[in-house]
Amino acid sequence: MGILGWIIFGLIIGVLAKLVMPGKQGYGWLATIILGILGAMLGGWIGSALGMGSVDSPWSLGSIIMSVIGAVILIAIYGALTRKRP
Repeated sequence: MGILGWIIFGLIIGVLAKLVMPGKQGYGWLATIILGILGAMLGGWIGSALGMGSVDSPWSLGSIIMSVIGAVILIAIYGALTRKRP
């Protein structure tokens, strides 16, 4: 998949992950794309580590689910690191 495909996939995964996460995330589209792409990579790694097979096609249902799980994890970590403390 080319770079444009990864950007589109990252945007879709990032948006899906933001919909799944409760609360309001205060970052823009660029962060959504970056967290989506990194989440897809993390989800693929988690899926492979758990023996769920390799992620051959990023557009399969299993790949999308694992990518969203990875992106949700990254959004939670990003939110914890950027949360304003009183």
